[in-house]
Amino acid sequence: MAVMIPAIIATAPCWAQDTVYSGPQPGEKLPAFKVLKVVGVPAPQEVTLTPGEQPLVLVFWHGVERSILPLVRVVDQYGAEHKSALALHHVVLYNDRLEGEKRIPLVQQSLKLASPLTLSPDGLEGPGSYGLNKKCLLTLLVGKGGKTTASFALVQPGIADAPKVLKAIAEAIGDTNPPTVAELEAKRMAPERPAFDLSTEKGLRDAVLALQAEVAMLKKELAELKGQRRMPSAEAPRRQPTPPQIAVPLPGAAPTDPQLLGLLRAFIQPANADTRVDDVLKEVSAYIKGKPELEKQAYDGWIRVLHLKYGTPYAQTAGKKFVDALKK
Repeated sequence: MAVMIPAIIATAPCWAQDTVYSGPQPGEKLPAFKVLKVVGVPAPQEVTLTPGEQPLVLVFWHGVERSILPLVRVVDQYGAEHKSALALHHVVLYNDRLEGEKRIPLVQQSLKLASPLTLSPDGLEGPGSYGLNKKCLLTLLVGKGGKTTASFALVQPGIADAPKVLKAIAEAIGDTNPPTVAELEAKRMAPERPAFDLSTEKGLRDAVLALQAEVAMLKKELAELKGQRRMPSAEAPRRQPTPPQIAVPLPGAAPTDPQLLGLLRAFIQPANADTRVDDVLKEVSAYIKGKPELEKQAYDGWIRVLHLKYGTPYAQTAGKKFVDALKK
């Protein structure tokens, strides 16, 4: 059961036009600092994070708001894929330490981050040696060799910030072919499947049972999304049986091209800002241009998600224009 993400800090937006700085700047030292482990431990444990030679990403949360989650999740997914070469830490700045110790495990239960989610014992200011800016909702620092290589002071963070952040992390770890934002979003959404030994009868049987269970779960979720789930009531009057209904197939089809499928999944994210929707459609248009087969898959895919009313209201409007253009 999903846990509602609490609004930990109410941060006022900053509308200043001047450049905003937060934390050590490129070339400056990343000092050691203390955090509290509050997730997966019987009691809070104070530990010291000491930046060293290994590439490092520090994500300081000056608040927990839905607007930061798409960016945080993408960065966390990239960090999980390179955990052998990269240390990534999420640090929440909270005004009430005791309340934070209670809330942060609930946040982790909801988000299921792959990298550690910790609490700063230094309150809203965070580590004093870091000079974090409270005007920012998110401060993201990339480091290597104990020094900052990139600093992002994000007053209003969003998924539009992801490409430049991922680029900075890729440069720190020497990744010459980093994944796109859409690819990372698709990987995060993909269900985890256990490995089966398909060379044995037992492995084949277990794989089939797992797929059957996954299909049943997807059918249940789809029924709930459509509002078809009905709770039985002992007081409800008995109804006459209705004749069986003929199933009507859904219009369109899911793309078979993996990259196009990932873009479609990125398009329907409920937390998408309008600019993110436009960016995804631009990426799709460039990817399928001059490729009739991909254009057909894109048309079918968007027809289906429009029919199911997936995505934000703006995504529905923009998606209809996109489909109309493809049809012409």
